[in-house]
Parts: sequence; structure tokens; C-alpha cells
Amino acid sequence: MNTLDYRNTNTLWASVIVETLSRLGLTTAIICPGSRSTPLTVALVRHPKIETLPILDERSASFFALGRAKRSHQPVALVCTSGTAGANFYPAVIEAKESHVPLILLTADRPPEMRACASGQTIDQQKLFGDFVNSYTEMAIPNIGLLNYARQTIVQTWVKVLYPIPGPIQLNCPFQNPLAPLSETLDLNIEENSFFEAVSPPILGQVTTNVLPKTLLDSWVNNNRGIIVAGPALPQNPEAYCRAVAQLSQTLGWPVLAESLSPLRNYQSLNPYLVSTYDTLLRHHGEKLIPEKVIQLGPLPTSKVLRQWLRQQQPYTYQVSPYALNVDPLHGRTQRLEISVECLGELIATAKYAEKCDSQTNQYCQTWINCDRTLEQHISQTLQTIQTPFEGKISWILSQYLPEGTPLIIANSMPIRDMESFWQPNDRHIQPYFSRGANGIDGTLSTAMGIAHNNQNSLLLTGDLAFLHDTNGLLNARHINGSLTVILINNQGGGIFEMLPIADFEPPFEQYFAAPQTVDIANLCCAYGVQHTLINTWEQLIQYIKNLAINNYPPLQVLEVRTNRKADAHWRKTQLISLAKVVRHQESGASVVPDPDARFSTSLKFPG
Repeated sequence: MNTLDYRNTNTLWASVIVETLSRLGLTTAIICPGSRSTPLTVALVRHPKIETLPILDERSASFFALGRAKRSHQPVALVCTSGTAGANFYPAVIEAKESHVPLILLTADRPPEMRACASGQTIDQQKLFGDFVNSYTEMAIPNIGLLNYARQTIVQTWVKVLYPIPGPIQLNCPFQNPLAPLSETLDLNIEENSFFEAVSPPILGQVTTNVLPKTLLDSWVNNNRGIIVAGPALPQNPEAYCRAVAQLSQTLGWPVLAESLSPLRNYQSLNPYLVSTYDTLLRHHGEKLIPEKVIQLGPLPTSKVLRQWLRQQQPYTYQVSPYALNVDPLHGRTQRLEISVECLGELIATAKYAEKCDSQTNQYCQTWINCDRTLEQHISQTLQTIQTPFEGKISWILSQYLPEGTPLIIANSMPIRDMESFWQPNDRHIQPYFSRGANGIDGTLSTAMGIAHNNQNSLLLTGDLAFLHDTNGLLNARHINGSLTVILINNQGGGIFEMLPIADFEPPFEQYFAAPQTVDIANLCCAYGVQHTLINTWEQLIQYIKNLAINNYPPLQVLEVRTNRKADAHWRKTQLISLAKVVRHQESGASVVPDPDARFSTSLKFPG
């Protein structure tokens, strides 16, 4: 089949755009139905090297594309018709911009003569997404004499979607009639090999610093009171990232406070200085752990406790990021280092500093490790004994039973925070996926579907409101090539708000903040033909999780776990502090044992 479509000017123009995108590296396009985008849709669908998926709802489609691009680290194209269709991309565009995910937004439009004259399905689409795109381009009206322009505009646009910082771009594409590929074959034959000869994936510059002053590295090595704070990370090679952090940590002898949304906790054996319980530990144990220097890798972890502690202590901080971005929400004493974590680890290794072996571990680092191991043991023992439905235990279970390498997507709000508190270090080589750019609950299910597509059995951990906020995503289940299991924590409302001061003010708390819902999740799933299971015991949940490694699950299934958000919030507010106190008292020789079920009423049980 010929790559270029000569049936009319629009089809030829669109096929030049699509063939150029394919040669640059595009492999996936998400297409929303509509008339004005017909030339783009036809060109994409007929291209043999581009996978196309039709998704009805533009909002859901954009988050599905976001998930695909997050996993592949490569641009994904989105196509929509004119009018308000493109406006539904906006939340996903914002998340893509804030989390550096490459998306190509092909918004079809009416030609200029049909704008601002009450023509149907026409709005002002110029720079529709404002500053939330890396670039905006208004394409010319298709013209055979401008095919070179069309090709080169796409080439330049591809660079902008990836460099210097990955993100979304908008190509506004006006088309005149006829939109369909009518049989009016053009008297034209382009020599494709010559026409596309220079189109290939660009060689982009490395936005990293290859050399750091040796005086800086020396100051780190000679300091025995430093910590490494590792925030959310989605590296292309998780193991290489973890090895680089381990190299840095062991060379300096500094502990690594590892966010659960990085792969670090899932490559435990690489780094003996890994600390996972800092969120709980710092609630009642921060004064003896104050650092002199901090190396911050990427954005700060989610933990509000850690952020408040760092804001109060104001240690001198080196912020490591491969991009020229400000990642300092605390406005502290910071120095920015524009370098990737992998490159930093390599520099430390080639500087020929000897790693500090365990026998040489400084007292400050050892204090962190001892406190962390003690607290980790107490948290694990406490959660082990909880038999009632407590949503925090789900993260703890996943960290121990999720099959190796399982793609794990975590919804915002309480699941993220429970991961930080309860996800245990392991060697399961899991790379978490998340949307921490804008930190919203928008498109949670659709994003997870995009990650699960063409992937191994994947798992989404979400609350009920985040799930219900994106129920249109259920329409996409039939398009998933793979399997997504959703663990839906149903506490009938927004559990995150129970942790905030506003929870003490009733009214208006319950109605306007907790937003209780009474949706029958089983019936909702049934309406979409999605398999639903109500979890009755922890053992049942564990078995489903284990089976992700072997079972041929359906494209989408929902495991509903019903919990009590008020009881769970009370447990977090009281027991986490109690667990932190255990470390202090144990060091002083006293004995304090928290009561794991003290916050639950005896009537709170699993259903069934």
C-alpha cells in the first residue's frame, strides 16, 4: 500500500503529516470520532506502522494517551474534531505539561472563513491550551504546493514535544471540504524515498551537566551528616536509576529517604542505606536526625510530615534535576544541579571515591538505619494483626505479594499517602506509575488503561471518588490489549479530607468535602460488562494479587474493598504517632506496644 493518499488534497496533506510522524517515531494514536478530523483519522487508520484506538470521550481519550506516553516515554498522538472537543483534553494536557509527558494534540478546525460567523461546531481554537503546551502551531490550509512546509513543520514540532523538556504540543489543523476521501485522484506522484529522506528521529542534546566541581563532591564525601531525599521518579531504566542512587548513597555514607513512587523501595538489595518509614518516624523523632546537607533527587516526596520538617530545619540542599526547573516548594537554602541522577551516580563512581563499607558507616547514618528498621518491624507486626478492613493494609499487602515487575498505578489522595506510610521495601522490581504533575484525580482509570494497554497484567489502586470521577473510562475496556485489575477502596467518600482540619467542622464537612456517594459498584460494572468481585477477606485479596502472575484475567476487572473512612482516619492520626513513639521508648529501654485494632468498632467487618 502506498503511504501517501492521492484521493484529494486533504487526504494527501494528512498522509504527509502522518507518514512524517511515523518516520519520526510515532507508533500510537488515540482517535476521537468527529467529522472535521476525517482526513487525519483516515490517514492514521490506514498507516501500517501506527496503532490506532477509537475512544468516544475526549477527556478519557486524552488520559488514555497520557498513560501510554508515560509508559513508553515517547509521544502519543491525540486527534479530535473542531469545536469543544479539544477543550476536553485540557485536564490531561495540564498533567502532561506538569509531569513532562509528550503528547501531540491534533485538533481539527474549520478554515478561517468559517470562524467567527456563527458557523456550527466552531470556536476559537487558537492557543486553546495557553501556556500548558510546549508549542502551538496553526497549520496552513491544505495545499499541494505546501507539502514541504507540512513535512518540516511536523519535524520541528516533534523536537518541541521532546526537547528541552518533554511535554504536550498543539497542532491546530484546519480543513476545507471535501473531508472524506472522495475518488478524485490527484494527477501527482511524489518520489517518497526522496521526499522523506531527511525525516528520522532527531538526535537531541543531553540536558545534563557532565562535570561537577570536585570541591562540591569532596564536600559531600567529607560530610557525615547528610541525607538523600528521593522523590517520585519514572525513569526509563528503573534498575539503572536505582543503581545510581545506591552508588551515591554508599559512596557518601548517607541514608536515602525513598518515596514509594520511585522504584527505589522495590530494588531493596541494591542499597543497605534505604529508609522507608520517614513519614512516620519524623512525627515523633525528628530532632536527632537533623541533617547538615541534603541531596534532593527530583521533586520532593509526597509526605507532608517530611516537607514540614525540612522547612523547619532549612538544611543546605542540592536539588538534582535533568531539566531547568524549580523543584523547591519550600523556598529553602538550595543550589540547583542540572544533571540526571544516572549521570550523577556515574560521576561519583568515576571520581574514584571509595564506598563506605558497613563497618565505617557513620553514627548519624546508623541512627537513621536503626530507627527505620525498628519502626519498619513494628509497622509490619501491627498491620499483620489487623483483621478488620483497613485501607492502609492494602498497600502493605501489595508490597509483599504483587508479582515481580507488575505495572502498578496509584491514584492520588489517600492511596498515594498510604503507599508512603505502608509500602515495605522489597526486591520485586516494580515501577510505580502516578500523576503527580497537578496531583488531581482526573482521568485516573483512563490513565491506568493507557499504561495497561499492550502490557502485562497491571494493577490500579484507587479510591471510590477517583474511580467514579472517570466512569466514562469504562467504555474503553474492550480496547485494552492486556489486563487491568482495579482495587477499588470504597469508603463512600473522600477519605483524604478526613485527615484535614476541616473534618472537625460539621456542617459543612460531610456534604461538601467528604462528598459521600452511594453508588452500587457491582451494578455500575455490570452496566459496562466489567467483572466485579467484592472482597470478603484479606486472604481472598492476596490470592487475586498473586494470580496476576499466572491468570489470564479479563481486560478489566474490579476488586471492591469496603472500608470505613472515619475509622481509618482515626487510626492514622493516633496509631502512626504511637508507632513513632515506640522507637523512642525502645531506645530508652521502655516498652510501648500499640493496639492495632483500638480504633475500630467491633462491628466493623468484611462483608459476607
